[in-house]
Amino acid sequence: MVNGNMYALGSNRSVIRDLFEYGNERAKLVGRENIYDFSLGNPSVPAPEEVNEAIADIIASVPSVAVHGYTSAQGSEATRKAIADDLNARFGTSFTPAELYISCGAAASLVSTLRALIADDGTEIVGIAPFFPEYRCFVEANGGRFVLVPADEAEFQIDFAALERALTAKTAAVLINSPNNPSGTVYSEETIRRLALLLEKKSAEYGRAIYLISDEPYRELVYDGETVPFPPLYYKDTVVCYSYSKSLSLPGERIGYVLVPAAAAESARLYAAIAGAARASGYVCAPSLLQRVIERCAGVRPHLEEYAANRDLLYSALTEIGFRCVYPKGAFYMFIEAPDGDGDRFSEHAKQYDLLLVPGRSFGCERFLRISYCVSGEMIRKSIPAFKKAFDEYEGLPH
Repeated sequence: MVNGNMYALGSNRSVIRDLFEYGNERAKLVGRENIYDFSLGNPSVPAPEEVNEAIADIIASVPSVAVHGYTSAQGSEATRKAIADDLNARFGTSFTPAELYISCGAAASLVSTLRALIADDGTEIVGIAPFFPEYRCFVEANGGRFVLVPADEAEFQIDFAALERALTAKTAAVLINSPNNPSGTVYSEETIRRLALLLEKKSAEYGRAIYLISDEPYRELVYDGETVPFPPLYYKDTVVCYSYSKSLSLPGERIGYVLVPAAAAESARLYAAIAGAARASGYVCAPSLLQRVIERCAGVRPHLEEYAANRDLLYSALTEIGFRCVYPKGAFYMFIEAPDGDGDRFSEHAKQYDLLLVPGRSFGCERFLRISYCVSGEMIRKSIPAFKKAFDEYEGLPH
């Protein structure tokens, strides 16, 4: 007998993947160069040279059995120490290797953490729109209830009145993502401080900790001198889920970590539950070669000039055409409002011009569309006439 819930997940692709596959089929007909594919968040900037050098040196100098052998289930202590040292140097913290669990990328980090916190079918995890669509899948597939806080569509910070209404005695955690996918917004220090105060108040009211899960694959991707507040400095009951997919352009390598600060409530018990959840999910012993790479490259930062140039080119062109968009300060996404507020409809309309724009409904914002600008600058320049034509001709349609 097949699990019906898992069949439903496996037989229905996400809207992002569905659009990407549509583009692949169109490319066979009109040529890849004529498809303006803004669907996937797949880094277009190569991995830093230090990463490639580390891989080559490790393979050349370390015995093959060691390079490709198992590490401890929670990851190599040397890798965890390198990460802890980097965090401590940056944020003035005192984390140790024992507070880190090396994971098979961001999804494994989040699934392990959520599975550790979801105690029964009544457990609630609060997400804030716009949010990465897989959050709902991760929560519900592991028996929890995903509670959505509507977006602050003016600036994409947090609607605190709506968030407070969403918090109940069943809330295990609030899940945030900054820099944000899909809006590119960075939560301000004021936002993080207010969030910490609210969670402290509600935790005291319910007599137990409400954890803050900070999903941070885009932490290093910020522009114009923007600073990303580090949530554990503001709220002690924070769990950080991190991935090197975006910061080091390694999305296919699946390497990241979970940080459970010793200061967090029941930290030892929570860490053990995360380890148990990873074990039950088959996420033990992340790729050992990549662990060795991170050991050497934990302090390496990405080159952002190309992304920043893409953002400015696209933002300037689209706002001049007439699209409304909150100026993104991080990640490599732009969230534009559909001319008539119907993201699904405009996404379908844009396909006529071979523009692949992800509708915002699955992100919790049906008025918007996500554009991934981690593409070539040449493609962006070629796509601008298509954007203008799509906008102008859509305006003339009955809405």
